[in-house]
Amino acid sequence: MAIFSATSPAKPRRDTFVFIEIFSREGGIQSYIQDVLLAYAQVVPSSSAADIFLLRDRVDDIPAVFLHRFRLHCFQSRWPMMARVKLGVALLLHLLTRRPRHIFCGHINLAALVYRLSQWTGIAYTVMTYGKEVWFPLKSAEQTALRQANRIWTISRYSRDLACATNQIDRSRVDLLPCIVDESEFQPGAPSQTLRKRYCLENSRVLMTVARLWKGDPYKGVDVTIRALPAIAKAYPNVKYLVIGRGDDQPRLAQLAQELGVTDRVIFAGFVPTDQLVDHYRLADVYVMPSKEGFGIVYLEAMACGIPVIAGDEDGSRDPLQDGRLGWQVPHRDPAAVGAACIEALAGEDQRCSGTWLREQTIEKFGRQSLARRLQTLLDIAQSDWQGSALYWQDTNVDASQSDCSNDQEARPREETA
Repeated sequence: MAIFSATSPAKPRRDTFVFIEIFSREGGIQSYIQDVLLAYAQVVPSSSAADIFLLRDRVDDIPAVFLHRFRLHCFQSRWPMMARVKLGVALLLHLLTRRPRHIFCGHINLAALVYRLSQWTGIAYTVMTYGKEVWFPLKSAEQTALRQANRIWTISRYSRDLACATNQIDRSRVDLLPCIVDESEFQPGAPSQTLRKRYCLENSRVLMTVARLWKGDPYKGVDVTIRALPAIAKAYPNVKYLVIGRGDDQPRLAQLAQELGVTDRVIFAGFVPTDQLVDHYRLADVYVMPSKEGFGIVYLEAMACGIPVIAGDEDGSRDPLQDGRLGWQVPHRDPAAVGAACIEALAGEDQRCSGTWLREQTIEKFGRQSLARRLQTLLDIAQSDWQGSALYWQDTNVDASQSDCSNDQEARPREETA
């Protein structure tokens, strides 16, 4: 049954975003969403400040720049189910009384709820996706929510193609909104001598990876790079491998290094706060992560710092590496291929080792201004979806008011895509 008030405003005033959490914890998705919201604030007038519904964040977690620019609604609770119920009820009331222009659903786990509320209120919606959360067959309700969404946003061609093939989604309805790098933060610079001494990197050629070290998430390729080290060391006897990140897979990786006789070459730095990452990137001669990524923000961060990069060849990293034009793409589970690429990158003779050129090419396509331009294009598409939805509701309300059977025929929003 569609719920709609004929007295609701004829023209929606602002957009509504719905997320699980974007401020209470650090992570690639959280960082990406914050970048998107900052770009949104750049292209949408402040008089049209969007509403943001947050399932797990608290007001105390939210930076001032977002508090000043958006209308935030937080539902964090020690009882997760209660938080979800409260968010659902509040969101429904908001949609009925405020009549936003468009709903942007920030996670597949919220998509079924947003789909149902969209049906009831006739407000168009977009689902934002990121990577492996949509790479596998979804539950029926989530598949329906994706298929009925007006648009779907995702971060890379790889994620788009895999999600569409796995969940039978029309690829033409999926738009790319790639990750970016903050070019003002990630810049080339001299290596910190303090950090060099801390990690015993003096007079060394340094390979580096920034990654989670979780047993349940082993696709980052740290083990493959460790296996490649003996061959790399034959060409560069002073090579060392700096691994930044923490997790329960570190003991296995350390044991592997010991078995291969490269313990003295592998340094596990542990967790490094975001504000210290730039100084750590500057320690590296080559960034290496032969992985399976939805996109790979770390590649952008390294290249913005002028560091050559090595990635896998069957994942979303082909977007930041621009199909191998900016970096090496190798079979992600092949130590010999990884080793050969590392040796070539350490030689520094390839154009992909030119730090100035790497940074220029990266910022041109994946800087903040590029994201703002792309987001404006996608918001224009969402605006056309809203106009079509508004016209539909106007027509159905007129038809119902003129019908002798209006009490028996409830206006229903279309389920077809726009």
